[in-house]
Amino acid sequence: MPAIMVLGAQWGDEGKGKATDLLASTTDSIDYVVRTSGGHNAGHTIVVNGEKFATHLLPSGILTPGATCVIGNGVVVSPEALFRELDALIARGVEPAPLVVSANAHVIASYHSTIDKVTERFLGNNKIGTTGRGIGPAYADKVNRLGIRIADLFDEKILAAKVEGALDARNQLLTKVYNRRAIEPEQVVEELLSYADRLRPMVADTSLLLNRALDEGKTVLFEGAQATMLDVDHGTYPFVTSSNPVAGGVCVGAGVGPTRIDRVIGVIKAYTTRVGSGPFPTELFDEDGEKLWRVGGEVGVSTGRDRRCGWYDAVVARYATRVNGLTDLFLTKLDVLSGWDRIPVCVAYEIDGVRHDEMPMTQTEFHHAKPIYEYLEGWGEDISGCRTVAELPAAAQAYVTALEEMSGTRIWAVGVGPGREQTVVVHND
Repeated sequence: MPAIMVLGAQWGDEGKGKATDLLASTTDSIDYVVRTSGGHNAGHTIVVNGEKFATHLLPSGILTPGATCVIGNGVVVSPEALFRELDALIARGVEPAPLVVSANAHVIASYHSTIDKVTERFLGNNKIGTTGRGIGPAYADKVNRLGIRIADLFDEKILAAKVEGALDARNQLLTKVYNRRAIEPEQVVEELLSYADRLRPMVADTSLLLNRALDEGKTVLFEGAQATMLDVDHGTYPFVTSSNPVAGGVCVGAGVGPTRIDRVIGVIKAYTTRVGSGPFPTELFDEDGEKLWRVGGEVGVSTGRDRRCGWYDAVVARYATRVNGLTDLFLTKLDVLSGWDRIPVCVAYEIDGVRHDEMPMTQTEFHHAKPIYEYLEGWGEDISGCRTVAELPAAAQAYVTALEEMSGTRIWAVGVGPGREQTVVVHND
């Protein structure tokens, strides 16, 4: 099974890092782990031998011996964040896996972060809830053909011309709309050039690299960032990220064709969370929500913001299955649900008196969606030590089976704790 995708099936923070790390550590021949979208606004938590690691821009496979990590052309790269993250791992005594960066990946410059923060403050109550790290403005420059690619850092004349061109427009916005000082192009060029020598040995044509690897029968694991409901086309627009973290976007962001992909795994929590603004039908504002937040440790890895918590949403799961063509789900954090007598699951929405079993078509409809719940039997046992389906309480087994039926695809494995080893495999094939 040479080409595997792992992506988020909710609003992010589902445990994609754990799933990627699990596949990389339990499969004999994971040769490449690839990031294909987003930037250092992502946050993946991995627990290895009781030690917690957080990756942001780096693929989760950076901790897996024998794997080569790739940052694809669809990612926006802050060189400062990249080297800060690498140096932090080295300082902890970790030898990172080899890293290759696409020459066509776009660069996040310091002015992108400035624009991001200023714009968000300007929007006030209408703010999107971005991380302020420049991801949106970098993608905007890419689409407007004002972007800077990694390869540009190795040609000072081209780099200077591109920075000046981008800042011609950006400085007009900063000075005349936001009443801020203009940014000097020379300072930006100097800063970006300072990363060139260290970056140069890592840069390659990653599309060629990955396609040749697949031709040779090597295994490539494509790691998603953010999630389906944050996709700029298929998510809860405008409260979304600036890229396409769905399966189709993975192909674009890696430079591989869809016919090369063998397996698409959606990572989904046994309940639902979201960070930032935007509609969230199953969100809880009561003791149950506080308990999910507390027991689940629901604080964003990248942002440090509290995650909003709610019950499992099977409508979202079916939608993610459809738009991604999921072959499997990896259900995480089932252990958090221990202790409830019964557990609500959203099976449909009620909108203006009408039942909707599938995702509403418009933003207005989704904003007004009210969850329709079915109630499943809970369990009181601690399941963090379970390693097989048979060891799970009967009610927990029934919960997994019900979610599998409601969600439209099989549940491949279940997470019962944060550790790599705290996983129950449901289907071995």
